[in-house]
Amino acid sequence: MKSLFFCLLLALPSAVWADEQRVLTNMLDTFLDGASRNDPMIHNAFWAEELIYTSSAGTRFGKAQLMQGVNSRGEIPAAEVSMRYGREDLQIMQYGDTAVVAFVLVGKSATETLRFLNSGTLVKRNGQWQVVNWQATKLSEPSIN
Repeated sequence: MKSLFFCLLLALPSAVWADEQRVLTNMLDTFLDGASRNDPMIHNAFWAEELIYTSSAGTRFGKAQLMQGVNSRGEIPAAEVSMRYGREDLQIMQYGDTAVVAFVLVGKSATETLRFLNSGTLVKRNGQWQVVNWQATKLSEPSIN
């Protein structure tokens, strides 16, 4: 009986970790779908108030400026979305109520595919994950020697 209890005790952290990985993965996928449509509600829920965002263009700004851009463009009707965002090679590392995500952001339109290396730090407060830091870097084309 003691060995069964000990095995269950060891399995608990990995079960909780797997659940949080699913939560974070679903959250990211929901965000990428919403970002494709420029959905202000999705953006607002994803980004923490104290966000530090470093763009692939080399600019740094916070949530207020990011949301100003989102709100000024408005949500795009589904039929008019020209760029759909998805992800490849997702990695998640969790440290208690802090998590780091890293992935390749893939933007696809009818004429092009863009790839960016994205990474972010999320914190969990009141049962909700939000991004406090984000970095986007355009993936350079592989060089041919």
